[in-house]
Amino acid sequence: MAYTNKLRVIYGDATLGLSGDSFHYIFSYERGGLESLKLNGKEWLYREPMPTFWRATTDNDRGSGFNIRSAQWLAADTFHKCVGIDLTVDNQHFAELPIAPITNEFSDPVSAENVKIKYTFETLTVPATQVTVTYEVNRQGEIKVTMHYYGHEDLPGLPVVGMRFIMPTVATGFDYQGLSGETYPDRMAGATEGTFHVDGLPVTKYLVPQENGMHMDTHALTITRDSTQNNADHSREPFNLTIKQDEQPFAFSCLPYTAEELENATHIEELPLARRTVLVVAGAVRGVGGIDSWGADVEEQYHIPADRDVEFSFVLNAK
Repeated sequence: MAYTNKLRVIYGDATLGLSGDSFHYIFSYERGGLESLKLNGKEWLYREPMPTFWRATTDNDRGSGFNIRSAQWLAADTFHKCVGIDLTVDNQHFAELPIAPITNEFSDPVSAENVKIKYTFETLTVPATQVTVTYEVNRQGEIKVTMHYYGHEDLPGLPVVGMRFIMPTVATGFDYQGLSGETYPDRMAGATEGTFHVDGLPVTKYLVPQENGMHMDTHALTITRDSTQNNADHSREPFNLTIKQDEQPFAFSCLPYTAEELENATHIEELPLARRTVLVVAGAVRGVGGIDSWGADVEEQYHIPADRDVEFSFVLNAK
């Protein structure tokens, strides 16, 4: 790799491997996503990143009945059905995935300038719609992630449209460039633009756990960890992963719990011990309301209509 300055491509029967001097990625055909994201020898994924459609409901959501109307998005958030994979390596598009015996045609090593792999998902909703997640990897190891939700008029409004990354251990903190504090589409007026540091993965201590920790209009985010699940790795030196905006800013939350774990706890003490880092990068977020908790819905301009397409992209930086 030092001589070619290109991606090394490893064709497997169940996976596609891409590597360079300081990175190694594995894309799974069977599991429908990026199975391993290793930078400088440190693994960043506990599970494959997946589309996410649910944020934990708030008192206002429950009071207005939104949780009942949109409940099927919780199932779509929990389970995923991959119905197609499309692969292009440089200018070569594969009509079918390069598994055996096609892999016998490739020499070792194979190099490339750019690789694009697109996963198509069918949502577990009635009716179903489709979501695509496309990963474009360049020779520097940067990964551009593009998610496209295809709107359907017969579905209920969405809580969020984003990608969820679950990381193996708890982050020591994160730094981001964007708006100060916790912000939502209907909670941005008092925020200021700047660069901010957050220690740990704080969770707002509501009596009943609910949605919290969102940051709107973000330009860049760096997450720091100092531990791995590798029993042979005893170093506690901090290491980082940076997410940058592509064409537009993104929203994110960085918590120790999934939306389902927050939803399942009826009191703060019922939350499990923090073991992972759960990053949600979102292209659309429903407002949280707060006019009252006895029936008033979020104002219409802060809804996510299910019949409207949503597409957004961001870049995972290998440096």
